[in-house]
Amino acid sequence: MVPRRILCVLLLLAALGSRSAAAADQWVEINSPHFILLTNAGEKEGRHLLDQFERMRWVFQQLFPQANVDPAVPIVVVAAKDDKTFAAMEPAAYLARGAMKLGGYFLHSTDRNYILLDLDVEPEQHPFATVYHEYTHVEFASAGGWMPLWLNEGTAEFFQNTEISGKNVQLGQPSTDNILYLREHQLVPLKVLFAVDTNSPYYHEEQKGSVFYAESWALTHYLMMTDRLQHTDKVDQYVALVHNHEDPVAAGEKAFGDLKQLEKALDSYIQQASYKELVLNSAAAPIDESAFKTKALSQTDVDAVRADVLASVQRTDEARALAESVLKADSNNVQARETMGFLEFRAGHPEEALKWYGEAVKLGSQDFLAYYYFAQFSMVRGGVDQTGGDDAIESSLRTAIKLNPRFAPSYDRLAAYYARNHENLDEAHRLDLQAVELDPDNVYYRLNTSNVLMEMGRYDDAVAVLKYALQTVRNQSQIAIVESRIDQVERVKAVRTQPEEAYTQPQAAVQTTEKIVVVNTAPQHPTESSAGPKKIAVGVIRGVTCSYPSVVELRVVTAPGKSLDLYNNDLAKIDLTAVAGLSAPSSMNPCKDFEGRTVRVQYVQSSDQTVDGQVTAIELRK
Repeated sequence: MVPRRILCVLLLLAALGSRSAAAADQWVEINSPHFILLTNAGEKEGRHLLDQFERMRWVFQQLFPQANVDPAVPIVVVAAKDDKTFAAMEPAAYLARGAMKLGGYFLHSTDRNYILLDLDVEPEQHPFATVYHEYTHVEFASAGGWMPLWLNEGTAEFFQNTEISGKNVQLGQPSTDNILYLREHQLVPLKVLFAVDTNSPYYHEEQKGSVFYAESWALTHYLMMTDRLQHTDKVDQYVALVHNHEDPVAAGEKAFGDLKQLEKALDSYIQQASYKELVLNSAAAPIDESAFKTKALSQTDVDAVRADVLASVQRTDEARALAESVLKADSNNVQARETMGFLEFRAGHPEEALKWYGEAVKLGSQDFLAYYYFAQFSMVRGGVDQTGGDDAIESSLRTAIKLNPRFAPSYDRLAAYYARNHENLDEAHRLDLQAVELDPDNVYYRLNTSNVLMEMGRYDDAVAVLKYALQTVRNQSQIAIVESRIDQVERVKAVRTQPEEAYTQPQAAVQTTEKIVVVNTAPQHPTESSAGPKKIAVGVIRGVTCSYPSVVELRVVTAPGKSLDLYNNDLAKIDLTAVAGLSAPSSMNPCKDFEGRTVRVQYVQSSDQTVDGQVTAIELRK
């Protein structure tokens, strides 16, 4: 995130204009080892740009070898040759008279990384400041758990002033705006600065936010330059302490010494007349431009990319129209189908999304996301053909992993698939461990790992995983979720490990708390196979009852006077998802939070005629 003064630059990526405007241009795609670039400025200019981006990546490798410098999702750079081409891509708000003139955008999300550049921008001190700022965040995205907010933003502010000229990279040019602002405003005490998180007013309120970003830049600049000049590694020491879950303020005192003295040194630093800069000779960077691969793009190919860009910035109508025109011109276009699937996914239409992704997969898509989403929506549906024939789910997730071994959700979904079917549990455990390794700050992967261990009957290991998760999470709501899950595992263990004769005793309520009725009896309804024919219903959940250890019963009101009585004897076996825009399902307690929710349920027929079926999947809807 960046200050409000440039925040508007970050939230939008261009809508690309009419096809006729670009018809005369020849676009090329150039691939380097770590970037994909599309440009109408010619192959020579494109190769020069890729060389710069590869050198920027090399800089991060040299300065921050502990960081994971390659995001799981590839970075696609779209470089416009002139203002006219760039203007055709700009959002309407930036075409108005008096609007800010922009040199570039950066769009970063879970499954998209786009950079858009105007190569004809008027020369300025730092024309690509926004791009470099956000690129820095992408480089450190996997480090979110160990890099405090002030250092994260300060580092991005530091690198946004980067200039790459020839074989040299110039870093740390002073930020005139920040210096002038800090000279006119009181500094934030470092104990306060170090403790700022995403909930702090210093991160959201304009006036406080301005001093937070400016001071974060100044302190980062001071510490990095001091380390460089004095051959110390205090910043690395600080990062290591925080990475090991040391409080950011305590870590600062250990790494930097007396914070009051540091405040005085920082104030003097801000008042000085000149600032040191770093120059790295990147000629030593192992960049082989001859390895860059170039291919010409047809107008249909370009439009397919453009449609995906529009979809990514929620320009839905334009994206849909452009994707449809691509399909009319090329009925076998894979990327247009992927874009249509993405649009339907975000609109909350999983059946339609499944259709489009399924077609992309059949046409041999090389996008790992197509296989991932195809499998994800197939799991929600209950099998590709709704008759239990869901072998394609496993093969699609394995293809997604093969195409992108660094995308953690694919491993997690394959583990969930095995756990749901109670098969290959050792493999499921290894898959979830891989997801955790790839994204250690995602607490839900650890929760899912504990679910697999419960399926394996390894209750103590499940608890150990959850207790370790408590040491890694700092969000209070996530802490509550993990603590609740530990309690659940302990109670499930208590029942499942007691002698079988205990289940023959008369039903007796032992404990009641938060609508969870703890009983000492067998489930009232039979546990059916989830591989049978599936039925679908949409309605509102009413009358949720949870029984010990993990039985849930609920009623789904589908219409006035019409309802379904459903159950599952193991909450962990219900595949829970949510349409785009809703809270992550893993953060919900079904026993408390399902009541009154609009849902799409999937269920199988039960041999118990007193109920309508055994629920296998629930999708939360708006």
